[in-house]
Amino acid sequence: MGQSVCMRVIPLIAASLLMLLASAPKQAIAAPPTPSRTLPQVDVTLNGYRFAAEAATTNDSRAYGLMNRSHLDAHRAMLFVFRHAAPRWFWMKDTKIALDMLFFDAQRKLVSMQLDATPCTSDPCAIYPSDKPAKYVLEIAAGVARQIRVRPGSQLRIKGDYGKVQ
Repeated sequence: MGQSVCMRVIPLIAASLLMLLASAPKQAIAAPPTPSRTLPQVDVTLNGYRFAAEAATTNDSRAYGLMNRSHLDAHRAMLFVFRHAAPRWFWMKDTKIALDMLFFDAQRKLVSMQLDATPCTSDPCAIYPSDKPAKYVLEIAAGVARQIRVRPGSQLRIKGDYGKVQ
């Protein structure tokens, strides 16, 4: 008899949870966290071109990225740093500027590029994957990668301390 009650209660709980999730505002579910502090600043060099970069080293800062920015100078960038090289997927949700996404392995060699990624203000947004495992991702203004002639194997140099990677 106890098992029979359990078998009736579990579906009711599951249905209640599904209804609760379905009735929650979509924005509340999908809203990314806002970084709570200023990001570390580093200088990165690629093909002899220097960028002043913000380093995103936490889940929150990586999730937020360059969202809601209305401009990115050609000499500015965001460097996403992960603990390990792995396949990476980025999207442009709430990003207002077109970007070049450059994926680098643990030795900081360029292994994949997604050029001219376009802004996305509503779902569904395109996904921009790396072709190979990446530990670092550099986002720069769209078109800059072509201007500085980056190619697979280009070496990324990082000067400065981006702190602990979480």
